[in-house]
Amino acid sequence: MKKFDVLIVGAGAAGLMCAIEAGKRGRRVLVLEHNEKIGEKIRISGGGRCNFTNLNADHGNYLSGNPHFCKSALARFTTSDFIALVEKHGIAYHEKKLGQLFCNNGSQEIIAMLSKECGWAGVEIMPGCRVSDLHCTDRFICTTILETFESESLVVATGGLSIPQLGATDFAYKIARQFGLNVTRLNPGLVPLMFREEDVRTFRTLSGVSVDAEVSCNGHAFREKMLFTHRGLSGPAILQISSYWKPGDPISINLLPDLDVLKLFQEHGQSKKEPGTILDHYLPRRFVKQWIEQFGFSKPLNQFSKRELETAATQLHRWEVIPLGTEGFGKAEVTTGGVDTDELSSKTMEAKKVSNLYFIGECVDVTGWLGGYNFQWAWSSSWVAGQYV
Repeated sequence: MKKFDVLIVGAGAAGLMCAIEAGKRGRRVLVLEHNEKIGEKIRISGGGRCNFTNLNADHGNYLSGNPHFCKSALARFTTSDFIALVEKHGIAYHEKKLGQLFCNNGSQEIIAMLSKECGWAGVEIMPGCRVSDLHCTDRFICTTILETFESESLVVATGGLSIPQLGATDFAYKIARQFGLNVTRLNPGLVPLMFREEDVRTFRTLSGVSVDAEVSCNGHAFREKMLFTHRGLSGPAILQISSYWKPGDPISINLLPDLDVLKLFQEHGQSKKEPGTILDHYLPRRFVKQWIEQFGFSKPLNQFSKRELETAATQLHRWEVIPLGTEGFGKAEVTTGGVDTDELSSKTMEAKKVSNLYFIGECVDVTGWLGGYNFQWAWSSSWVAGQYV
């Protein structure tokens, strides 16, 4: 049986970062990864360019049962700290929008950087090694399909349920429950929303149409692109709001957030132009045509009553949709919920009930917005744990 100081399960963003920090402290570290390659989620992220952090990362950009839990880690290892690491390795990057930082030459550079840092820190990585049993006496005993390992500290960094096609499993939650820790409700986050059947019939012809919109639900609002799909709605604005949506809730969509539509219609109130002719200047023509047909606003503006104009404007500023559901974990970028933050130390990420057991990254009940925030949580939470394991 091989003995280590620190055993980390999961060679993704969080697991590798934690291994680096623990290795720097002279700890003998082994990272186990059930996939044949490390960093698979890093590889596909950001369309292959890896949106590795966000300049604006702050605790307000995260969902959690305890919104204050992530403050400590984010303050101790910041966006600037990770950027410094990226620059140390000469990785070229750019800001795309809204503080989102991407690699110029692809996500493989981030994987290579982490791998190199692990090598410098003396970390051993074992891909293609699935854990079959895990228990603890005074030390952790981890049985894998290859061999059995023993360690003083155990770090669970296996992520959530999102993107199962890349090997995502419920391993972290099983281990948490095995050791008596609570796991909060798990849902797909940053995920497309599906139309109800009648809306699918109405809007399926708009698949591929994109609109700059403000989408709101349950007191939260996001202003970004919204995309019609053959099944429902997607795009950044929808992915963002999906993390706050609950079954049965309506979402409100402002299709023209920079425009007072009622005022615009009133300015053309004596015109023989139809609303669609006016709206073609502001919205995609395919959408305008479908919207006019759906809500029956196909007549000259000078034939509209005041109430009809107000109704038309309201439908554009507050179009209400009640989604059927989400497209599930297969299309979700993250998992909302996870290991209950009440069970963990925000300073160390160690379980309060079980000494030397740590949970980091996505498997914890801390979920970031779209745009590099979840990577920053992975870097910050794992850096913190790496100082103590």
